[in-house]
Amino acid sequence: MDILKYTEDHNRFRQRLREFIEKEVTPYVDQWEKDKIVPKSAWRKMGENGFLCMFLSPEYGGIGGDFLYSVIMAEEMAKTNHTGLITMLHTDVVVPYINTFGSEEIKRKYLPGCVSGECITAIAMTEPGAGSDLSSISTTAVEQDGEVIINGSKTFISSGINCDLVIVAARDPSVGNAYQAISLYIVESKTPGFSRGRQLEKMGFHSQDTAELFFTNCRIPAINRLGEKGSGFYMLMDKLQQERLATAIGAIVAAEYILEATMNYCRKTLVSGRPITKSQAVQFALVEMATEVKIGRIFVDKLIADHMEKKSIIIETSMAKYWTTEMVRRVADRCLDLFGDFGISEECPIVRAWRDVRVMSIFAGTNEIMKNIAAKFMGL
Repeated sequence: MDILKYTEDHNRFRQRLREFIEKEVTPYVDQWEKDKIVPKSAWRKMGENGFLCMFLSPEYGGIGGDFLYSVIMAEEMAKTNHTGLITMLHTDVVVPYINTFGSEEIKRKYLPGCVSGECITAIAMTEPGAGSDLSSISTTAVEQDGEVIINGSKTFISSGINCDLVIVAARDPSVGNAYQAISLYIVESKTPGFSRGRQLEKMGFHSQDTAELFFTNCRIPAINRLGEKGSGFYMLMDKLQQERLATAIGAIVAAEYILEATMNYCRKTLVSGRPITKSQAVQFALVEMATEVKIGRIFVDKLIADHMEKKSIIIETSMAKYWTTEMVRRVADRCLDLFGDFGISEECPIVRAWRDVRVMSIFAGTNEIMKNIAAKFMGL
């Protein structure tokens, strides 16, 4: 019995998405990889066709869809073998902060653009001196006369070049408690005092723009604070379950793509007139990897179902995030070996995938942090 129940609406959405990707995404992926960025026009096309923020209600431009629409998006995008059009970050990580914690005025101002693709979002937590430990952030936010003045810098910000809107984690320097000092603020990219630094060169994720962001006496209206002052850390904790689940989904669909591409190559490649899949060593390698991927898929599907039922699965998503991201690294590495000499060529699809999956064990909280979280909630 399948764990996830897809309806006809889901199936129609998947078919529309496949047709869109075939026409508007796949033909351009190689160029986007060379350009190190996806043009904003591609985001707008995604929005125009209903492929962004599907969970939002129709009053904000969405279709009121469930989380399975995002799962479908991840599965179909994985087949394009690129990470530049990183819609899960926009749809399932950043925009939910605005939808859950923003005032009605803020939601009506920003959410329609998030759906249409006119407004690309980013979240700025990581700093040069603060990564997974949010209590160490040094970017400050001082509220004064109905405004908030932000000063500081952020780094490794996904969509940092393309973003029109950034959710910034900053701290009130007058509050002693590190966690209670943190608030989240919405900053428009055209705000005076906001600037972009370098677009960072990375080992993988070449078509995904990652950048430094700087805030120098950046003034925003106080209404752009999300929720109550000092509640930023708790907001982040509330949403990190979905972010880590989204990362686990990304790892699973990447592993499935890598394994399928490798099996197809092995079936077609002949050695001494026979497909290399007839080699027992190759068979064992493929079966062992297929078993791991299948186990991971069942685990993640169960977590998707639990998440949709609004269950607290902090331990399980932490486990899934660390295990699936390490598993996909093992699969990518082993599959690359099966390509032999072809595995050193950029024409080999696994080369790009091998680079791209390496960082997955680091972002959304390092895997060491995931184990710490699981241990804490297990009472260890």
